[in-house]
Amino acid sequence: MSCAKKTVFLLLVLSTLMCLFSQLSGAEKSSRPKNPGDTNAGAVSVSAQAAVLIDANDGSVLYARGAGLRLPMASTAKTMTAVIAIEYGDLNQIIEIPAAAVGVEGSSVYLYCGEKLTLEDLLYAMLLESANDAATAIAIAIAGSVEGFAGLMNAKVAELGLADTHFVNPHGLDSDEQYTTAYDLAQITAYALRNETFAKIVSTKKTTIPLNGTEGVRLLVNHNRLLRSYPGAVGVKTGFTRRSGRCLVSAATRGGLTLIAVTLNAPSDWSDHKKMLDYGFSSYVGITLIEDGEYDLSIPVTGGRPDWVRCVNSEAVRVRLPVGHGPVTCRVEAPRFLFPPVKSGTRVGTIIYYCDGEVVGQSPLVSATSAEMLRRSGFWDWIKSFFGF
Repeated sequence: MSCAKKTVFLLLVLSTLMCLFSQLSGAEKSSRPKNPGDTNAGAVSVSAQAAVLIDANDGSVLYARGAGLRLPMASTAKTMTAVIAIEYGDLNQIIEIPAAAVGVEGSSVYLYCGEKLTLEDLLYAMLLESANDAATAIAIAIAGSVEGFAGLMNAKVAELGLADTHFVNPHGLDSDEQYTTAYDLAQITAYALRNETFAKIVSTKKTTIPLNGTEGVRLLVNHNRLLRSYPGAVGVKTGFTRRSGRCLVSAATRGGLTLIAVTLNAPSDWSDHKKMLDYGFSSYVGITLIEDGEYDLSIPVTGGRPDWVRCVNSEAVRVRLPVGHGPVTCRVEAPRFLFPPVKSGTRVGTIIYYCDGEVVGQSPLVSATSAEMLRRSGFWDWIKSFFGF
């Protein structure tokens, strides 16, 4: 067995073990609801059988109707395909198109057997033109087979703590064993959008890739019309089969708030998404309360050298608040002095933000510098140091 095949085999074994372990313990690890009930269901009227609107920052549900129903996903499955390809592959790796990827039914960029393209080229073809042949080529290149790649997809689902999604292929063509929920799909998308490569591709309106080693090119045009019609739209993926109906995942950013909308089996999906996104942006605002490292505090060190350490917040705090919210206040919980030794990166306190009587955000306060124990000749010298003499 070649080194490459051994590596893929080991990855598949590890992913299978992760999947089994997560199925046993994932529910306990995840703080997200397994089957979210309807949330603000009367706020928006949609055509979809299942719909959800979430905050991409923390995954919280702002609107839901039938969001826990297991339904076919069509080509929205390609969001997870892209995630696995980006995490396991190299964007610059050259992929020779196998015969199994040529002539796959449904959407296609008409790949040639033996044609060579980069993984990045195939990702653009898959996410913009929804190419099933590109998805198949990616799966075989990464895992050696469609079945093996589906195993990696399901391991990631388990890792994310989602219980109502299962994949058997990378392109989303119908199968009784392939399903998701609007809620799960929204959470998968939130995870995917944290990847800069994925976010860049799904926000691209059009581009070109090579055509079978010739001077010609394939023009790729994003099927997501919201990118051209909805202010702030940044993606994500369309989907359709006769069985699934029209499926759509969209995302938009305005004023520091990124929202993700999902509909499954929605005859009027474009209208549904505009309504849901409009509802979200008219009801909530996104605010950055503090950037990473913005808060700066010096805390004395008793009996240390130097006699103080610089402390900063280690995380940015970005929150979603209702339109018309009250003032935001801040409290810093930290000791008046520290004892040495103090290592850089040690957590020493917490910055807590409040709005309308509730905690809305927190950031750890950590030491940005260090302090060593001050070597003193005797007890009285230590006493003098303690009292600042």
